[in-house]
Amino acid sequence: MTTQTHPVDHELVRAAAEIARTRCRGDNHTMAAAARTRDGRIVTAVNAYHFTGGPCAELVLIGTAATQGAYELDTIVAVGDRDRGVVPPCGRCRQVLLDYFPDLEVIVGAGDLLRTVRITDLLPESYVWADHQLDDE
Repeated sequence: MTTQTHPVDHELVRAAAEIARTRCRGDNHTMAAAARTRDGRIVTAVNAYHFTGGPCAELVLIGTAATQGAYELDTIVAVGDRDRGVVPPCGRCRQVLLDYFPDLEVIVGAGDLLRTVRITDLLPESYVWADHQLDDE
């Protein structure tokens, strides 16, 4: 498998970093995410940590985007608080992002090594939930 990279949306990275810097507080909110919608808007969100498990920033962003009428995302990035930089999505988020947005691009890497890859490159040989649903007859 060859991973093809695409141009990095630095405005998106800056938006996520700004939210991480200004909105992440304490242990409850430690990650921020930003996504570019199909119509060019930027949507942001933070995670909601809880010891029983809580949604990652990428998952909160999906709901936030929907409340703003954005159901198609082109690119997403997550950034950690305390200047931790870009953080790749966890396994659960990779699966959910793939199922919701199979053509999504994700910004990963660190510092000068940031790159944009397709979600399918982050989840090779992936299980696509929609492919395994029985058709209503």
